[in-house]
Amino acid sequence: MPPPPPSPARRRCLRQGLALALPAPAVLLAACASTGTPAGATPGWRAQPGQALLLGEVHDNAEQHALRTRGLAALLAAGDRPALVLEQFDLGQQAAIDALHSPGAMPADAAAVDATTDALVRLGGPGWHWPFYRPALRLAVAHGLPVLAANVSRADARQVQQQGLAATGWRADVPADLLQAQAAAVDAGHCGQLDAPTAARLALAQVARDQAMARLVARHAHRGVVLLAGNGHVRADIGVPRWLDADLRARTRVVGLLEADGSVAPAAFDSVLTTRAQPRPDPCDGLRMPAPPPPSPPKG
Repeated sequence: MPPPPPSPARRRCLRQGLALALPAPAVLLAACASTGTPAGATPGWRAQPGQALLLGEVHDNAEQHALRTRGLAALLAAGDRPALVLEQFDLGQQAAIDALHSPGAMPADAAAVDATTDALVRLGGPGWHWPFYRPALRLAVAHGLPVLAANVSRADARQVQQQGLAATGWRADVPADLLQAQAAAVDAGHCGQLDAPTAARLALAQVARDQAMARLVARHAHRGVVLLAGNGHVRADIGVPRWLDADLRARTRVVGLLEADGSVAPAAFDSVLTTRAQPRPDPCDGLRMPAPPPPSPPKG
């Protein structure tokens, strides 16, 4: 029997690619996956000095990762040498990354490239399917690119939720429309089970993550930057691009890698690549409140 069609809440979770601020139910994380088929040829992406390229993803979509890796390989072949910024590493892991891989260092041979890449993958924490990210990391190691951790850890995200943005070192001047949209996205990712105050607190952590990524993009844009992150983080309307200054935003290309169900509007990105969605069990099953039983028929 084929799996049930995806619910709107599940589709939003999957396509936005959000790293939720609190541990999501295991069933929700497990089902945020995809093995769609990419459409079209390898894109002509560039990340030359002064430019930023923000590439989204459905986190577990194997074909999207393969398509993105081909695009990265092509821009490297064209001579670009950007910094590679990854949502998949927490900010606190940067020293460990640097101990394994020095920017500009060129490994002696393929075996050395593989050894360093494997060591970086072992640093990775749970919740990510690291074989999907290994090819991009291997390209960075082979070409001596900086590998930069970009994510706010769960522990630090909880501090943001409890103390607010300003008290934890982040910008608190969040436009109301952005915060409302982030709260709605977080609630959708939790199957509509959050109350409004909880969703608002979790949205602050998402904003902190976007600001962290934006800071790294701005800091390294002089050499060119490629950011790998979930589609929710690279959205031009509410994500990282909202925290870039106007000059850098004009030199930034935002690419959403979406699945073909229309659950995220292409208008949220500068351009999109679309892959076929694969049916999955609904992760919200078992999390929704059961419907009340029908009333008993009258007696007599």
